Amino acid sequence: MLILIRLSGEISTKARQTRVRFTERLARNIKEALAGSSFQLKRDWDRIYIETPSLEATGTLARVFGIQSLSVVERRAGTHLEEIVQAGEELFRSPVHGKRFAVRARRAGHRAGGSFGSQDVARALGAALLPHALKVDLDNPEVTVHVEMRDGKAYFFTDQISGPGGLPLGIEGRAVALISGGFDSAVAAWFMLKRGVALDYVFCNLGGRAHQQGVLRVLNVLGDRWSYGDEPRLHAIDFQQLVSEMQAKTQARYWQVLLKRFMYRAAERVAHEVGGLGIVTGEAVGQVSSQTLQNLYVISPVVQLPVLRPLLGFNKEEIIAQARHIGTYEISAAVAEYCAIVPRHPATRASLEHVLAEEQKLDLFVLEQAIAERRVFRLRDLDPEELASPEMEIEEIPEGAVVIDLRSPASYRTWHYPGAIFMDFFKALEDYATLDRDRTYVLYCELGLKSAHLAERMRQVGYRAFNFKGGMKRLMRYAVERDLVSPEILPTLAFLD
Repeated sequence: MLILIRLSGEISTKARQTRVRFTERLARNIKEALAGSSFQLKRDWDRIYIETPSLEATGTLARVFGIQSLSVVERRAGTHLEEIVQAGEELFRSPVHGKRFAVRARRAGHRAGGSFGSQDVARALGAALLPHALKVDLDNPEVTVHVEMRDGKAYFFTDQISGPGGLPLGIEGRAVALISGGFDSAVAAWFMLKRGVALDYVFCNLGGRAHQQGVLRVLNVLGDRWSYGDEPRLHAIDFQQLVSEMQAKTQARYWQVLLKRFMYRAAERVAHEVGGLGIVTGEAVGQVSSQTLQNLYVISPVVQLPVLRPLLGFNKEEIIAQARHIGTYEISAAVAEYCAIVPRHPATRASLEHVLAEEQKLDLFVLEQAIAERRVFRLRDLDPEELASPEMEIEEIPEGAVVIDLRSPASYRTWHYPGAIFMDFFKALEDYATLDRDRTYVLYCELGLKSAHLAERMRQVGYRAFNFKGGMKRLMRYAVERDLVSPEILPTLAFLD
């Protein structure tokens, strides 16, 4: 199988020396993407050719940044018009049989003999194929026959597979991306990868092991499917002690802004260590309280590195659509945006003066210690156990277990598992040690993240606590399957599919 690769238009417009450097980097990234399979690579001025028996190669190459499109082609002699027409008729008489078709021809590169042009080829090949087809239809063909002629060869194909375009990964240096596991940060990272920026990821953990596992699953997609040419790492920093310090010493309305400033500081420290030239975030103006223009103004000066925000003008629907395209949607939907310190009335227009005054109350050594003790994961070489579900997850509710609902009071009143008791999540984080240690506890929430966090906390001090796997969607199905409730009283189930 011969694959013709077209370079991103941005590479084609570069000056000669820059173009050669970009193409060399792209070829290197392609070789890494196809490592483990048999292939031969040939580089031309504006094309790359891959010869390989691997049927999966096209899918892999469609995820290499710097590739605009690719096609599986048949290569034949292309010096004379007659031999091109003969080869084209032989190859496409069956595909066009009884169908509307069009011929698109293009001539490029050095002309190895012959005075014919692309229009000559299109007309002659179209006339040769017409007796086998229904008719020529240049506006809405069922089959489009492409022929590209260059350097005495003719390349025939019918399909073009889109690549991601952009610049070859690594060509623009390295940055660090703040990652939460939700939709926004993963999509923002992808857009920077597309611009040729290699990334290390910084995860400020607010939710324990369950949250970390969700983030690792998201980054496993970015690392395995989109990071050819790099060896990305995740720097996981435990922020739970810092959060406790902040909750104890500062005004609740400033928590979101303070937390973001500490995350920026952590990202900058990691960036200095790994040679990063910027900090990438998934922030979009006005999406949440910490992302108002005023609050971004207050947060940004805490670091000297440039803060790169590729999603600044995106709305949520656009971000989610892109998450589906890159393959992180399903995982991010399960992880969601986790924040254990959402105040009732967050400051949406915090003043820098007030935020600095609140920061003076905190011991920055807590942050320094958390950064020093961070855990680093190589994303292209993850231990499967790091991605596995923790042992605290459960899919059935044991007889006699205490079932705890950690959602909002309104959600609890709308529907809850029969016999479940309501506990406010933040109150539960403070008071779980008062619960009876002789009982078994099953916790649930909307998506299973808050409940996993609390179950982990409880298990650390000896409780038999479990998180119901899958959150509300799975719990509702579980209740219906066991005839504990009627499907008719669960209209929300339809909206969870």
